[in-house]
Amino acid sequence: YASGLRVSELVGLNKDHVNTKRREFMVRGKGQKDRPVFISQLASDRLEEYLSSRTDSLDPLFLNYSRNNSTDQTGNYRRLSPRSIQRLINKYTRLAGITKHVTPHTMRHSYATNLLMNGADIRSVQSLLGHSNIATTQVYTHVTDAHLRETYEKFHNKPASED
Repeated sequence: YASGLRVSELVGLNKDHVNTKRREFMVRGKGQKDRPVFISQLASDRLEEYLSSRTDSLDPLFLNYSRNNSTDQTGNYRRLSPRSIQRLINKYTRLAGITKHVTPHTMRHSYATNLLMNGADIRSVQSLLGHSNIATTQVYTHVTDAHLRETYEKFHNKPASED
């Protein structure tokens, strides 16, 4: 959620893509286009903790430690797969008592909607999501229509003052 990444971008990250001091990393998205991705201080701190606990010299940022088939032919751990990410989301949404079905894309959608509802302009959101076409980003704006009406009503439906 903290980055708005596509699940394919997340599982493709390597350790050397991440700069926790600057709280950013480079990701190669659709169309093989690179873009910067920014993360919160909290996410950066947790990532540093995770990286400092790693004793291996493997490139992937996130490794699959949990399955019997989590190692490749050389005995090295494999990357987390998109399916592994979905299982983790299912586990933690269940533990949090969330009954709605949540997917990696739900997290991305929530990230974009939150940006828009808090005043980010659509072009910035387009860049942050790595969309080449603004129409793709506009899909996220329908959720904010109710928020726009609320804002309108708040500022434009005040009774005229009697001066």
